[in-house]
Amino acid sequence: MSKNTQKIGWIGTGRMGAPMAERLLRAGYDVSIWNRTRAKAEPLASLGGKIANNLADLASCDIVFSIVSEGKDLEQVLLGQGGVASGGRLPRILVDCSTISVAESADIRRRLKEKGADYVCAPVSGNAKVIKAGKLSSIVSGPEAAARAVIPLMEIIAPRGVAYAGEGELARVCKIAHNVMLGVVIENLIEITLLTNKMGVPRHAFLAFLNNSVMGSMFTAYKSPALVNLDWTTTFTPELLRKDLDLGLELAREMDVPMPVTAATREVLQGHFGAATLKPNPAEYLQKDFAALMETMALAAGMTLEPENKNIPTGLEQ
Repeated sequence: MSKNTQKIGWIGTGRMGAPMAERLLRAGYDVSIWNRTRAKAEPLASLGGKIANNLADLASCDIVFSIVSEGKDLEQVLLGQGGVASGGRLPRILVDCSTISVAESADIRRRLKEKGADYVCAPVSGNAKVIKAGKLSSIVSGPEAAARAVIPLMEIIAPRGVAYAGEGELARVCKIAHNVMLGVVIENLIEITLLTNKMGVPRHAFLAFLNNSVMGSMFTAYKSPALVNLDWTTTFTPELLRKDLDLGLELAREMDVPMPVTAATREVLQGHFGAATLKPNPAEYLQKDFAALMETMALAAGMTLEPENKNIPTGLEQ
């Protein structure tokens, strides 16, 4: 079936979902879109997206993608009351790009298989800025024939690279490991930035040196503007990072793999939740970017931070 005749369904138009669906629309695909808050999906209509009134309407699509916050959300949109399967039929392939637990994913896979549908896990690495820069990557797992059918679509969404991990939930394992590293790296990046800053080095100077060194990465580069200018515009919340660290530690316990650095990172992150209670609106503060952990760690270091107001490249510029 050629790409121009495939009918694609899309569930979830949050910070990640909207720009991912946009890439399929700009590539000429027929995409029907559902989001719990309809207004968040409507901007995609100007690009040719068809806004679905009900999840069950997506059952007539050939392939349906989803990206939601938690496993319970995925179970609801696919198999719950009013979900995709509620009309008694399912697409031939369902693809999920969320970060959920291995156990939750396996249960959903089993239930979808009983209904005759293939299920492909396709978590991604990046944020909205990375998507727009065309530098998103992905890893997929599931039945090989279904995964191979999905990979060309994922290569449009994640042109930096799409790998096939194998059957079952192996892509979930990879994404959880990825997000564990995300937590560990941001904590250490903050630690060393604060250390050099407290000793007199401007944050922008240290991070420029780091990003130009063998230790620099796409991640350290695109988080540098936030750490230099204290810009906590949300890409990923502390709550979601804490969830993913917990998923990693849970797998480590099951597999008897020691992860002491991850455990320590999780405890430092927990301190950020406590420090948030000192803010005028703790709940709102915890919806800011996870890099705001820098403020909590600066507090522990006896430091008062000020924005350096520097124009810092992200490494994502076109």
